[in-house]
Amino acid sequence: MKIKPLLFIIVLLYHTGLRAENNCPKLLLRLDDNGMNHSVVMAIKQVAETGIPFSTSVMFTCPWYQEAVAVLEKFPNVSVGVHLVLNSEWKYYRWGPVLGKSAVPSLVDKDGYFLASTDEFLAGRYKLDEVEKELTAQIERAQQSGLVIDYVDYHMSTAVSTPELRAIVEKLAKRYDLGISRYFGEDYDTMFDVSVETKSDEFFRRLAKLTGDNVNLLVMHVALDTPEMEALIDMNDAEMHSETKPLVAMHRSAELNILLSEKFQEMVRKGAVKLVTYKDLVRDIGLEKMKAPPGED
Repeated sequence: MKIKPLLFIIVLLYHTGLRAENNCPKLLLRLDDNGMNHSVVMAIKQVAETGIPFSTSVMFTCPWYQEAVAVLEKFPNVSVGVHLVLNSEWKYYRWGPVLGKSAVPSLVDKDGYFLASTDEFLAGRYKLDEVEKELTAQIERAQQSGLVIDYVDYHMSTAVSTPELRAIVEKLAKRYDLGISRYFGEDYDTMFDVSVETKSDEFFRRLAKLTGDNVNLLVMHVALDTPEMEALIDMNDAEMHSETKPLVAMHRSAELNILLSEKFQEMVRKGAVKLVTYKDLVRDIGLEKMKAPPGED
């Protein structure tokens, strides 16, 4: 049977397109710390307004999480996760557990705030049952917000910093039918420690090196450059604080500008990278196939 010329062209273009898509590097953008403050929420809103698909992890312990919920419910292109929190790292701007100091006293300092660092947390008197209670409360607050929650991850990695803590996260993800970031075989990377001056060039250099063999997870931290951000002092990372420069605001606004840039948006439009989300991974790979990252199981 002869194939009509027009039909042949359509079939050829279709299969060529499939091969191009299959060979196209898969990039999963995970924008962290949503709900931390107004400047972060508004930055993530700007990215969402471009229409690109991405994932964002909300800190349901923070005062601005309610604004994050109000924003995210308008953007079906965004997959939402719970950024499981056991730390509060900013000087003068602190938060504590959803359950409050009296319910989980082993997780907080004398003022009822989470401890600043993972090392401080691990050296403290934390109780595993209180960790489970608090992380359960964070997940349930997220689900009660009305948002569809696809996955969990972990602020500063504290919630998975020991085998016992990791087991709690895995238990809760199973209980609530949620994915876990980095449990789908993703190749992990972050822009966090890249200098402000080289951040944009390094971002596009890394994208150029991606292959189509795996899902490439890139964790980013975005924010507007505002007085709110400029006032933040990271009590853990000296590279994020200077007496003369608002480095936190500079770093996070630089990452925002990269995602909003015409160069990146054009890459997405032309199919140079295929953006995927955790909603996609949960659907296409399945929760039953999740596995801890190599060396961390």
